[in-house]
Amino acid sequence: MPVLEGQYIRLEPLALRHADALVAASAGDAELYRWSPVPQNKSDAVKYIETALAWREAGTSEPFAVVRLADEKVVGSTRFFNFDRWAWPVGHPLHGRTTPDGCEIGYTWYARDAIRTAVNTEAKLLLLTYAFETWKVFRVCLHTDVRNERSRAAMLRIGCKFEGILRAHRMAADFIARDSARFSIVAAEWPEVKRKLQERLAA
Repeated sequence: MPVLEGQYIRLEPLALRHADALVAASAGDAELYRWSPVPQNKSDAVKYIETALAWREAGTSEPFAVVRLADEKVVGSTRFFNFDRWAWPVGHPLHGRTTPDGCEIGYTWYARDAIRTAVNTEAKLLLLTYAFETWKVFRVCLHTDVRNERSRAAMLRIGCKFEGILRAHRMAADFIARDSARFSIVAAEWPEVKRKLQERLAA
């Protein structure tokens, strides 16, 4: 993955060198991350990154550190994962396609001082632009714990469509079977979503 850079942030491929910075970003407010698996100490951060890198090596994820350009501070993490690769038949123009047909964006969390700033808006703009315009995916999905009202509201604000609730979908951060609120953006909706994201950044 290339580095994805905007006006306010840079998304750079996650590496072990980011461990201390991730711990610093998550420090001070455990309640803020009650719905998200976020590393709280150096050992957790190393394990978090090693797992993300193993997924990347397996071809199932592309994780990033989120760096705020104003102070070059790591303020969180996000990633592409759950890549869909469809079985296009021989003779179809997309047979042999090497990029995903769909993906999910998730494992997103930010430091307290990055919340309600341009960080999440621009991160989503950078990721979605890459997914829809470089990979040319047909669909991007996002899920969150059904109890996470802040995350659900953020997804609606950026133009995601609510698809429903997936029951006992994943293990929650509090180690129960989590119900997930499912959202998506499809390729036909991307131009309007992009326009709204750009307007939010401009404002």
